[in-house]
Amino acid sequence: MDWSFNNDTPIYSQLVDKIKLSIVSGQLPPGEKLNTVRDLASEAKVNPNTMQRAFQELEREGLVFSQRGNGRFVTEDMEAIMEAKKAMAQEYIRSFIETMEKLGYKGEEIISLIRGGKEEDKQ
Repeated sequence: MDWSFNNDTPIYSQLVDKIKLSIVSGQLPPGEKLNTVRDLASEAKVNPNTMQRAFQELEREGLVFSQRGNGRFVTEDMEAIMEAKKAMAQEYIRSFIETMEKLGYKGEEIISLIRGGKEEDKQ
């Protein structure tokens, strides 16, 4: 997992996003046992309390769950995973459109650029 961080948002929030992306993309499949907070914190080079906070948020969102004595696991609730995936996609789209509008593009121009980019990918 890429553990690079930026200074724009809190680290725990970036951790949530990175782990969530791994879950919704299938890199961390449903039912997968997650590494310990301490191991992941060491890997990401963050304070274990920061990683713990990220896991608490993921538990609150229903994407991971704890089993006392066994650790944390990715949820097997495919509906929760799909809802998180859709919410992430909508956020990326909102951010993209906002950026394009700042560049001066309007609705149909944005769609045309996307279509043009997809055509280039096919060639």
